[in-house]
Amino acid sequence: MTTVWLEAALNGPWGTDHQPNSPISVDDCIKQGIACAEAGAAIIHLHAYDDDGTEHHDAAIYADIIEGIQNQVDAIVYPSIPLLGKPGVDGITPDERVAHQDALGDAELLEWAVVDPGSVNFSTYDDIEQGMTGFVYRNPEAHIRAGLSVSTTHGATPAYAIYEPGFIRLGAALHRQYPTLNQPIYRFMFSEKYTFGYPPEPYALDSCLTLLETETTTAPWMVSGLGVDISPLIPEAVRRGGHVRVGLEDAPLESAHTNVELVERACEQIEDCGGTLATANDVRTELS
Repeated sequence: MTTVWLEAALNGPWGTDHQPNSPISVDDCIKQGIACAEAGAAIIHLHAYDDDGTEHHDAAIYADIIEGIQNQVDAIVYPSIPLLGKPGVDGITPDERVAHQDALGDAELLEWAVVDPGSVNFSTYDDIEQGMTGFVYRNPEAHIRAGLSVSTTHGATPAYAIYEPGFIRLGAALHRQYPTLNQPIYRFMFSEKYTFGYPPEPYALDSCLTLLETETTTAPWMVSGLGVDISPLIPEAVRRGGHVRVGLEDAPLESAHTNVELVERACEQIEDCGGTLATANDVRTELS
């Protein structure tokens, strides 16, 4: 029977502007993280916000949330990084961008670390039709290496977001340059709303896996995305030994669902397909 890791991505870099049910406050992030873990998610991912509701990658805020969740349930809980290139987010050095991860590592609170191995245009179909311009989500190689260095120092597992197929190749090539680095997780980013990458179709998953297998034969992988209902790919992911991420960061924008509802629906699908939900310790054991 296939053991499937389920991750819940609680919120995103847009706050409640596009996902009104997203948790923003520390208390809400803790409550929803606990609820998602109790519903079956072994992994919790989130963005941190200050008291004014502004995204703020402050290690102290992340630490409060991570400890608040892990004091009640056993879950892997990990932070995001600044969305470099988003309007208002620029001029950050590589070390500044990962400073909060480094601080969390010093506090022994960094199990996984976001490392996105490549840059990509962020544009929605709606924006293009309206003549609006998107932005480039920038991950220069120096920033990627900074994230991998922090992961190596603290024994964290890099979580690669694969927005375009070339991210697989660069991520694998860089991993080979860090002999003591943990095996990264490759999270395939599908979308219906955005123009990057692939739609959530079986042929697209097959393409990603074919390329992944030419670069590394042992890497764990997940299906996920932005502005997407990933549920049509869950049966194929389970069948092929993959893992799943859901949550309001990834869901179609303006979703009426809650994070717990999305987790519960994914759990049901995974189990209906013959999968067994992994615990956080199952995930840690498989990665060790």
